[in-house]
Amino acid sequence: MQVTEAQNPQQAPSIIKLSAVCHLAQEKHDTSLVTQDNIMLPFSIKSENEGAGGWPVGQQPLYREEEARMGKIHKSIIVAVALVSTAPAWAASAGETASAPQQAEGTVAMPAASIPFSAYASPEARRYFETHVRDERPSFADIFAARKYYDRWNAEQAARAREIYAVDVQSEIMAGVQVDIVTPAKGVAPENRHRVLINLHGGAFAWGARFGGQAESIPVAALGRIKVVTVDYREGPEHRFPAASEDVAAVYSELLKTYPARNIGIYGCSAGGILTAEALAWFQKHKLPRPGAVGLLCSGAGDMDGDSAFTGPILTGDRPVASEETRLSPRQLPYFQGADLNDPLVIPIASDDVMRNFPPTLIMTATRDIAMSSAINTFNRLRQLGVTSELRLWDGLWHAFMVVPELPESRDAYGVVVAFFNKHLGRTSAGHRQ
Repeated sequence: MQVTEAQNPQQAPSIIKLSAVCHLAQEKHDTSLVTQDNIMLPFSIKSENEGAGGWPVGQQPLYREEEARMGKIHKSIIVAVALVSTAPAWAASAGETASAPQQAEGTVAMPAASIPFSAYASPEARRYFETHVRDERPSFADIFAARKYYDRWNAEQAARAREIYAVDVQSEIMAGVQVDIVTPAKGVAPENRHRVLINLHGGAFAWGARFGGQAESIPVAALGRIKVVTVDYREGPEHRFPAASEDVAAVYSELLKTYPARNIGIYGCSAGGILTAEALAWFQKHKLPRPGAVGLLCSGAGDMDGDSAFTGPILTGDRPVASEETRLSPRQLPYFQGADLNDPLVIPIASDDVMRNFPPTLIMTATRDIAMSSAINTFNRLRQLGVTSELRLWDGLWHAFMVVPELPESRDAYGVVVAFFNKHLGRTSAGHRQ
């Protein structure tokens, strides 16, 4: 499938033209390239091998196999990079087929189409989409080159965030873990003196340390006038699961010496959202008290599965996912090598017992986010289990859009985060009645 900018002069530059050159059809239990004209989209299902994983800050990678050498040679999934998106409907281009035959098991053939940028998104989001999402396609020789690229990208986001939001940033070691402590330049608000937030940065469990966490923490600290501790947890390929969960638990345990659990909130974007859910499962297993509230930004508590795993890449110009078997999966990420994806410590949504013990949970996503379906599924499961939860959805925006600080939607999203924690966290010190 080729995805090109529309050549029709009447079309806005943000329209994506889908010129389908192949589609998928079922052969036995697999799919293979067979003909032209349409893309085959399977019906949303759950399976033992479900899911797509790896959630970098600001961008969703398109993975390929590379030889990564960390102790021994192993097959790792390395970023070839592309921002991803998703949309609920397709507008057929003039003169193109409006529909295609349905396939087995609910699979639908998607006709070629031209999809304009959302009329509901801001002009700033449209400009960024045109220049940085749809048309920017970096590729890397290995995971270390990808890390270097994203470290630079995250540093740029953090620097711009500091131009917009006045904060102080101090680095320290907390319980043996590197953290950055972000506080508002005007000082912590009186009502937040006994409250604190923990941020877990995104980055495919492979990058995002320091500046990725700062980019996610600076707006929240400033808008909420609250202290945010962003954690540089251990990542792959140097480390394996459950290293990150252990680091989060260590920082959380240290903060519990000063703050009651009900006054501590945890949030993260993309991989950081998954780690937030994993941390809750880890706390339960190791008898740590439940925090007051959590936020999962552009992520859910499971694999990135469902419709958006397939539609997500298309609207930003990426290659379509070829089949169920080639969807992105945590097992493809170096950090999760050897981990059991049926273990709720890895995929928390695998256990209702774990999920029903979640604290109030904020879930945020967007219609062009590859993780949208996972986020919606997580919200629905929490509601079914009686957990207080809130779902916020932005039309036309992409995965981890809130990390770009100059977007109006970014400020709006972080305002929602602040309001959610303000509503659900406790306000008093330990030993005092609320």
